[in-house]
Formats: sequence, structure tokens, C-alpha cells
Amino acid sequence: MSGGPMGAGPMGAGAISTADRLVDAAARLLDDGGQSAVTLRAVATATGLSHNAPYKHFDGRDALLAAVATRDLIHLAELWRGVRAGAAGGWARLLDAVDVIVAFARDHPARYRLVFGSPDPAPRHADLDAAAETALQAFVDIVVDCQEDGSLPVSPSDNLGITLFATVHGLIDADASGRLRARTGWGDIRTGMEFLLGLLGDRAAS
Repeated sequence: MSGGPMGAGPMGAGAISTADRLVDAAARLLDDGGQSAVTLRAVATATGLSHNAPYKHFDGRDALLAAVATRDLIHLAELWRGVRAGAAGGWARLLDAVDVIVAFARDHPARYRLVFGSPDPAPRHADLDAAAETALQAFVDIVVDCQEDGSLPVSPSDNLGITLFATVHGLIDADASGRLRARTGWGDIRTGMEFLLGLLGDRAAS
């Protein structure tokens, strides 16, 4: 499964607010030129607004970046809920969830680094913290399903979910540097996760 396109525009019908337009523009600038391309002046120009307009909606550049990260996390959570509601079960469901984050990293590398970079490029904000927790829980819920059907071992679900989540990010980093294929011969990140899940599945069966 592919995570599908994660466009810059907000989801839902109706008129787009000025704040949403600013977030849209910041997301596009991130996609096109990375974080260095995102300035409040550039965002205002991209939306056809005055240079002071962004300050009416965001305290500064960091707050605007946090809004971009928050919206992407909300969308990732929605995609993972969709995976969980799908027909796939066991590892297939979890691997579909992995594909979502891999697709995000591939299609929006600068936004991926914004959301999951360490230290966080955008300072902590209440909305960002809440969105991050919601997204992680949506991923952990799929891990819990795998534990309940016996495809993953019984263990603290949050700990296992976070470990698997961190492993995905590590594999994405290794793949981006070329180390993954050169060292292991794996064709993609999904293969690496299948290897790990196989080990965990053996433990669950024992």
C-alpha cells in the first residue's frame, strides 16, 4: 500500500482561511526548497498577501513551521486509521502502515525532517504535541491488533510500537544514505521491516 499523496492543501470542504493559505504556502516552500526557503516574507509573497499578514496568524516562523508539522501529523494519523480499517490483517496491516511513513519521507523529505527531525526544527507547541501523540497512538493501535492476533509478541504495546516506529525511521535514514542496500542487499525498507517482524513473530509463536 502507498501512503498516497500528501498535498499541501487542507482537507475538507469550504472556504480556505488565510491561516490555511499560509500553511499551504509554507508546505510548498518546504517541498521546493527546504526549511531555508521558508520565511514569513516568502510565505506572504506566495499567498499574495502583505508582508505583515503572517504575523496576524502566527507568532513567527517557528509557529508557522509547527502548524505545517501539526497538519502533516494529523493527516498521517488519518492514513493509519484507514490502514487499520482496511481488509489487511496481521503483518500486512503493519507493513501497510510502514509504507505510509516511507511514502511521506520519499514524497516530502523536507517536511519529513521537520516532523520527525531531532532536535525538533519547530519548538514544541501544544497543538503539535497533541497531533504527535495522536499519530503515534494510531500507529500503536495497529501494533496492538498484531499482538492480539498473535503475529507480534505480548509486551507493553507502547514500548513495542515506539521501537518499531523508531526502527522505520532508522531504516529510512540508512536507505537515504545508501547504507541499507549496500550492506544488506535489501531492496527496500519494507524488506527490512519484514525481517524484524519475522524475528518478533518467531518469539510470539514460541
